[in-house]
Amino acid sequence: MKKFLSPLVAIIIISSFFAHGQNSASRSAITFKIKNLGIYTDGTIGGLQADIHFSPADLSSSSINATVDANTPNTDNSGRDEHVKSADFFDVAHYPAITLKSVSIKHKSGNNYSGRFSLTIKDKTKLIEIPFSCIDKGSTLAFNGAFKLNREDYGIGGSSMILSDEVIIAIDAEVVKQKPEVSR
Repeated sequence: MKKFLSPLVAIIIISSFFAHGQNSASRSAITFKIKNLGIYTDGTIGGLQADIHFSPADLSSSSINATVDANTPNTDNSGRDEHVKSADFFDVAHYPAITLKSVSIKHKSGNNYSGRFSLTIKDKTKLIEIPFSCIDKGSTLAFNGAFKLNREDYGIGGSSMILSDEVIIAIDAEVVKQKPEVSR
């Protein structure tokens, strides 16, 4: 049970990735799942803070920086949620925040992009790649992405024969587009 929640860290970070900033978030949903005894267990993470400057026409100046409070896991089991906050997993007493900072963003095709990000969990920073889509809906931008993360890369949950190392994280968020400033 305690090792189940290690994917939670990654979700928290990724949720930050898609949330608000240049544009303020109008909604977001971050989910994760991990196999425990061969059966997928899932949960959500909320409460993100982000600064997003995303322009499909100018990806070189686009950036996504986010921070998530590691105290936000929800697995529909309060005992498990508290354990995830312990030193075995997120160690929120020493590492209350998880951060994600874009290094580069590239266009793949259509509305599909790929970003390289520095993900920091428990003072361990790794470069990860996250594929995502961005759809312009007029007054909002809709972001959707999913990726896999190895929980042991960040010292989350320790070694386990019953808990998978691979965590699947999905992000679905919408941000309100910033209105251009009018020069006087």
